[in-house]
Amino acid sequence: MNPVAVHRVSLECVSRFSLIHRESGEGFSGRRIANSRGRNRPIRRLHVVTAGLITSADSFEVGRLIGSYGFMNVTSYSGLQPGPDFEYTSDDIGRLKSQDIGEGGVKIRLYEGRISQGPFRGTPVVFKVYPGQRAGGVEADMMAANELNAHSFLQSKSLPANLLLLVGGFETQFGEQWLAFRDGGKDSAADYARTASEKTSRARSQGVWNPYEKEVMMKRRRNFVIKILQGAMKGLAFMHANDRLHQSLGPSSIVLNTPAEREAIYLIPRLRDLAFSVDIRPSCLEEGATSGALSEQLWRRATASGAFTVFEKRAFGIADDIYEAGLLLAYLAFVPFCEAGVMDSLSLQRLLENTFRLDIEAVREYCLADERLEEAVKFLDLGDKAGWELLQAMLNADHRKRPMAEAVLNHRFLNGV
Repeated sequence: MNPVAVHRVSLECVSRFSLIHRESGEGFSGRRIANSRGRNRPIRRLHVVTAGLITSADSFEVGRLIGSYGFMNVTSYSGLQPGPDFEYTSDDIGRLKSQDIGEGGVKIRLYEGRISQGPFRGTPVVFKVYPGQRAGGVEADMMAANELNAHSFLQSKSLPANLLLLVGGFETQFGEQWLAFRDGGKDSAADYARTASEKTSRARSQGVWNPYEKEVMMKRRRNFVIKILQGAMKGLAFMHANDRLHQSLGPSSIVLNTPAEREAIYLIPRLRDLAFSVDIRPSCLEEGATSGALSEQLWRRATASGAFTVFEKRAFGIADDIYEAGLLLAYLAFVPFCEAGVMDSLSLQRLLENTFRLDIEAVREYCLADERLEEAVKFLDLGDKAGWELLQAMLNADHRKRPMAEAVLNHRFLNGV
């Protein structure tokens, strides 16, 4: 659900569980509207109040716009089909970029802010703004409702540090849904990876790179990336233990309280972007309860993979999250350790899925021949190729053989290498 981690998605009505009640309006139009002026515009409260959440707009102050992002759909996947006589070349990899990608119509805006009233006055927040129906269609409302629902449900448990905390929200007269989250940092794992690759490019462009300085920097980077992965998997393990799928896990869905590699000891990665989260409690997976667009594609793929019963579908959904976590591992193993432009999320996913059909040993052999990928190979080679081993397990073509989130956390690559 982000510009780097492509999410397979269609959209679902979540009225059965929604905390935001809205009458149906016009369908999806894709039209853009002007940015809201935040606190200066009239607002309406959420119609159903969840205990512990602040639902009065007067309790918030809205600051500057800090970013925006959208969602991407894979509309076709017609890359190269390897055969026994097929040889992989860098030119072939480039041709995979012809894959059709469609950008979704829901645009999310992020604003700084703070709580202005009550016992938590002064607490910094980040607003996540879903457009109203005229700009984003009913899909935007569905996604906002689902995200609010997922956070409310999870926050009724003993919430770990690795999930972003929802503190409240409100609705404007234009139908925009403003969700307020405790400020866990402005940078995502995608931002960090991009900055790290740019630093590598600058260091190499300056000529001779001192071997000692290079090794010190790479050690810090390895440690930082491992901590990101540990935090993401802790958050995912908590969600799975409480019968929730993330379904949008990627580098842009992990927020970091610090992007500085020297401050790894203080790093707390937190999962966000639960707009596509799926409830996998058995009662919600009974026949008829899995219909709806947000999870339609997930259950269609589950059925195609032979998952028919409630528990088979639940296992498939968890394995699907693990697969996305495997793509996250691959992204963080390559992008921060390569020069800018050498590898990105989409080209990496095509390399893994289209070119080498999830044969990770073949991927390693290919990478060994490209000196630009040297540091990525070294990272995954730690602990007698422990990184490649974990990557192969998480990206296993048979969803039944993928490990659980707890097993990933306890793997030697994340736990002691």
